[in-house]
Parts: sequence; C-alpha cells; structure tokens
Amino acid sequence: MIKPITREELLQRGDEAVALLRKMVSINSVSGKEEGVTDLINEFLISKGFQVQRCGENLIVISDDLSPDLPVLMLNSHIDTVLPSEGYTRDPFDSGNDNNVVLGLGSNDAGASVVSMIQTFIFFASAELPFRIMLLLSAQEENSGSGGISLALKNCPRVDAAVVGEPTKMKAAIAERGLLVIDAVAKGVSGHAARNEGVNALYIAVEDIDKLRNFRFDKKSDLMGDVKLSVTTIKGGNLHNVVPDKCSFTIDIRPTECYSNKEITTMLQQEVKSQLNPRNLNNKCSLTPPGSPLLKALEQADFETYVSPTTSDWMRLNCPAIKMGPGDSSRSHRPDEYVTKDEIISGIDGYIRFVNNLKF
Repeated sequence: MIKPITREELLQRGDEAVALLRKMVSINSVSGKEEGVTDLINEFLISKGFQVQRCGENLIVISDDLSPDLPVLMLNSHIDTVLPSEGYTRDPFDSGNDNNVVLGLGSNDAGASVVSMIQTFIFFASAELPFRIMLLLSAQEENSGSGGISLALKNCPRVDAAVVGEPTKMKAAIAERGLLVIDAVAKGVSGHAARNEGVNALYIAVEDIDKLRNFRFDKKSDLMGDVKLSVTTIKGGNLHNVVPDKCSFTIDIRPTECYSNKEITTMLQQEVKSQLNPRNLNNKCSLTPPGSPLLKALEQADFETYVSPTTSDWMRLNCPAIKMGPGDSSRSHRPDEYVTKDEIISGIDGYIRFVNNLKF
C-alpha cells in the first residue's frame, strides 16, 4: 500500500530531523564513545512512543505488525564518527547558526542518513505495508569494532533486505568494493654500509613493490572492473651507515567479487619475498543480487545507481542490500564537514519513495 507524503509534512519532518542532528553533532560520538548520542536518540524514539531495544550502544526498533512472519526491511546507519581532523577551522561540535546548513563532525557522515531514516521509520510506523520495517542505528562503524552492527544483529530477528545509510547524494550503490589491508615485512641482514656488508631489506622491499605495482589479476568484474592495489606506506632504516635488516610497507587493496581476500593474499605472497600479514580477511566486497526486489524498487522509483569505492557496514550483512543516503561522500573524514537541510529533506523523500516502491 503506497503512503504518499505531502510537501508540508515533508518540510515538517525535515525541520525535526535537522533539530535532532544539531543535538547529535554537539555530542562527541567518536567510535567506542557513542553513549551520549545513543542516549539522545533513544530518548527521542521513546518520546515518539516506540519500544527501543538497546544492545550496547546500538539501537533497534521494529514496526508493530500482527503478522511477525512478514519480510523485514532494515534501515541501518551509524551514529559514530571518526576523530576530528586537525584542519578544522571551527569547533567540530558546533552545528552553526545557518538555518539551511548543519555544520560539524558527523553531520554528513552519517548523521544526515540517521535522522532521515528515523523520520522515514516514524512515517511508516503505522502504515499497512506488506513487510515490516526495522530501524537499526549502529555504533563502531568507523573502526569496525566488535560492539557495532555485528553485535546488534545477534539480537535482531531475521533481516530479508537492507538499506545502508551513507552519504551518496541519494544515488544507490548496488555494489561496493571490499577492503584488504596487508602489512608487508621485508627481512635482510644488517651490516656496515661502508663495507657493503649484509643484505639490504630496502632493496628487497623495492623489488617486491615493483612486482606489486605491475601485478595484474586475471579475473575482471563485469560491474566493478579490476581489483585495485596500491602501496601506501613504507618505513625502513634508522642510520645512514647501517644496512637495514627490516623494511615494512603497507598494501591497500580494494577487492571485487572475483576473489576472496584470502585468495588475494595467497596469490600476492607467491609473487614477493616479503612476508604478507593481512589485518582483516573479513572486509568483503558487497553486491546486490541480480533480480533483487531492491533493484526493482530503485528502477521504479527512478534512482540513479553506481558502484561505491568505499566500504560500509554493508559488508557485515548476510542479506541483499543497497547503500544510499543524503550528503556527499567527498565531505566525509575532512575538515569543516557539513550537510544541507535540502539534502536531508531529499533524503527523507527518497527513502519514502523507495519504501513505497518495494515489493518482496
């Protein structure tokens, strides 16, 4: 059953969303320290008459329905932020005085998605839909912490599909690359540089880096293209007259669905002398399954789709999903972050249009 929203109600919900977001920005909610903003949102949802389940610093609310066997659509976004960068020209916890702009840390990533999803959930809470809606606001997304969405999902009913809220300009990501970070260590033998003694670990590392730079993966994703690989840091040597016996470097890899992170690590280890140590093998790429009701809803509601180069909590999910939200990813993790009121209003409107077009 389609439930349209009037322009007047949309503007009212936009005002309420902006007011809540300003309060959120004023509270330090760096990953692992979300208690204050969790308290704020919890109290807000309770004031709206909802029964809220708190799991650590994650919040879960499920729409009432007499048929608990109906499919469940999850609206998910994260309430935590990164640390404010040194380049801020103003207080990162001050949202400003402009009625049309919300400034401050977390306003864009992902506070705008959080408040837009809250308003969407409230709008549909009493609607007769052929599915249930669950709102899951998660912690520790920015640091992939164990107390984040993985913990919350253990305390949730089944989830049949999900929308992950991130700043995408309300374009719908139907795939996102994974993330594989590898710490590499080249080992040599120290010696006196003047006598040309030892085995220089720097040379081993440079040779390996050159191999990685020219390495090509055989399989190419139809949707995402080639696996992307970059060496991003290097460190070795302490004294000008000592041949270094150790050189470390870091490899940043953005996988596609063609290879698992374990497969990539194994393949690269066969190419280099340095020891490769992956930090995490679980940050997989994500892909909305062909034929999914989510894709059909996007098409019917005329959403633009794309492939996202960045990761999110989508990689923690085991159900079909898309990633979509108000704001601009290019503002994330940068000084003087902001989001506009118009973007939030378009976020609420977009989420409502999507839900109205979804059919399981």
